[in-house]
Amino acid sequence: MALSFQFGTVGAPIGTPKRPGGSVGAIEFSKSLALDTFELGWVQSVRVTEATCALIKGKALEQKVSLSVHAPYFFNLNATDEEWPKSRKRLMDAAHYGNLAGATDIIFHPGSYFERPPADVLKVAIPRLKDCAKELQKVKNPVILRPETMGKSAMLGSLEDTLAMSEAIKGVQPCLDFAHLHARPGDGTMNTVKEWTRLLEAYQAALGKEALKSLHIHLSGIEYGPKGEKNHLALKESDLKLNALLEALRDFGCGGRILCESPIMEEDAQSLKKAWMKVSKEKE
Repeated sequence: MALSFQFGTVGAPIGTPKRPGGSVGAIEFSKSLALDTFELGWVQSVRVTEATCALIKGKALEQKVSLSVHAPYFFNLNATDEEWPKSRKRLMDAAHYGNLAGATDIIFHPGSYFERPPADVLKVAIPRLKDCAKELQKVKNPVILRPETMGKSAMLGSLEDTLAMSEAIKGVQPCLDFAHLHARPGDGTMNTVKEWTRLLEAYQAALGKEALKSLHIHLSGIEYGPKGEKNHLALKESDLKLNALLEALRDFGCGGRILCESPIMEEDAQSLKKAWMKVSKEKE
């Protein structure tokens, strides 16, 4: 029986051999570690050819590794009117080439509030994202666009923001970064079974019980201050109570993908998989 969750890393595992290297090597290496999902880290820009995409897709199919893409960081749904066309192109390129490479989900950082109220920013963000999703549907590109929950309170990307975008737009669902959600309040909260339960209840109320079976999760340890996230840490170096989170995910019958972003990413991805098997009592 397969596990409810697949486990992997965001970006190439640290130990990926130089040859064949790149995403193809990262997929092969991930599989050798019994990790069966991988997020292509196109975080600076989308610089990939159609031929390379075909190689990535072929290798992922051969190794039975599911793929997602992390779109460039330089993207902002709340960009100025002058900046928005360039920003939009970064997301659309990630979606176009990601689909060619066999990725099913495109993860992106939604942007900044620029000190404006979240409700006002969403009035700009939602129509822009809807326009992106509609264009993808028109060209029959089936990828899911996933706004990531962000770790700083100044950033667009609270759980409520990502749920509002997802409720309003077909083809959009959140990427739940649980480390960011723990760091965002800046006071050590969002770290108990009760708090994670409330979050999953909100997710289910917004998007339905079925959506809990195809979650896309980022996870690592995290260091934070009053304004939220400072940087990612190894799981063991963080105060994130991993078992509390895994118990809540188990109790809600959740499934999908869990991708690790810690500094020791493949090691922590394997630890996450073991921890999940222990909490869920599932076997491979």
